[in-house]
Amino acid sequence: MDCFNHPEWTKDKNIYEVNLRQFSQEGTINAFMEHLPRLKAMGIDILWLMPIHPVGEKERKGTLGSQYAAKDYLALDPALGTTEDLKKLVATAHEMGMYLIIDWVANHTAWDNVWVDEHPDWYKRNEKGELYPYTYVDEKKTEYWTDVLGLNYENRELWQGMTDAMAYWVREFDIDGFRCDVAGLVPTSFWEFATEQLNQIKHLFMLAEWSSPDLHDKAFDMTYDWGFYELMGAIARGEKTVSAIPQYIDQLFSQYPADAYRMLFTTNHDKNTWEASDAEFFGDSFKAFAVLAATLYGMPLIYNGQESYLDKRLEFFEKDPIDWKDFALQGFYANLLKLKHDNCALWNGPFGAMPTIIYADNPSVITFVREKGSNRVEVTINLSADVQHYKSLQNRAERTLEPFQYIISTTH
Repeated sequence: MDCFNHPEWTKDKNIYEVNLRQFSQEGTINAFMEHLPRLKAMGIDILWLMPIHPVGEKERKGTLGSQYAAKDYLALDPALGTTEDLKKLVATAHEMGMYLIIDWVANHTAWDNVWVDEHPDWYKRNEKGELYPYTYVDEKKTEYWTDVLGLNYENRELWQGMTDAMAYWVREFDIDGFRCDVAGLVPTSFWEFATEQLNQIKHLFMLAEWSSPDLHDKAFDMTYDWGFYELMGAIARGEKTVSAIPQYIDQLFSQYPADAYRMLFTTNHDKNTWEASDAEFFGDSFKAFAVLAATLYGMPLIYNGQESYLDKRLEFFEKDPIDWKDFALQGFYANLLKLKHDNCALWNGPFGAMPTIIYADNPSVITFVREKGSNRVEVTINLSADVQHYKSLQNRAERTLEPFQYIISTTH
């Protein structure tokens, strides 16, 4: 089987999610651009912009509505700025050695999307032929997305229409890829159809908000690793121990291709808004788990505001700008991201090395090694709120770790 053809530049990269609405008081592209030098200095590589299309007004939730209820796939939300502003952002990011992808919502649109009149047969309808709000159902919950309509992928004309809309942003703005919302609710065959065409314009980086292994066959470079986020939470709450981590990894890599990128995160916009802030989910253990997520395997995600410790939930349908405080964790993240850039053992997918978990004779301490060629990275983390003792790898001497302390050593 041929390896997945990842863009070569992605091999050592990290990703940073940008909620333009809440990033600044202004909520504009230009206000965000003022942060680019800071983000570059922090070591950020890929900027992911949450949806940039105009937000639907019909059946809108809250004052500002959901950014995931697009009114026009070929337009930029005027609240964010002008198309020239966006072109300048992409060009500036590229000049600084960063990349930019945009959020794409292919499963549903706002009720007042231009396609409702232009292409009424592209939408799902009930037995009476009426449009109806989208309901999301999985094994854990049912969500009523009353502000959006589902698109009908049984109509093959929609496939080309959606692909053409995506292609517009690649051609006109030179973006570097897409983060595809609820990708698994859309046929995988559509994504394969779309990426084949899009990659003829430019070799793109594709991130699926989903975790099905088959998405890695042809369409997507990277999928979400929700399972590891949940596992970290269970360990942080004392419901599981470190021994669950190697079990999880063994199961994971029996299911996924060796060349798949997985995205690891301590939060994202959904987790932050709907479930818990970093303070609620991790408390004092946050930095320890951030180190784990950034070094164990996969590509680390940072959600905007985490570099100032995101101790609140950001509103979704209302204006709620990030309190940037004093960027207390900026240096912490800069060191983590530099560690990844400088050590090929920590690179993504087939470009890096899988971790070897070493049992430290302590259920609260994880030690793992990633080794590629002459590069060796050893990480030891105390994932508990108590002082812990463990045996070192080198001479099995007993060492002590303070609560949530971590030790990282590298050799080249």
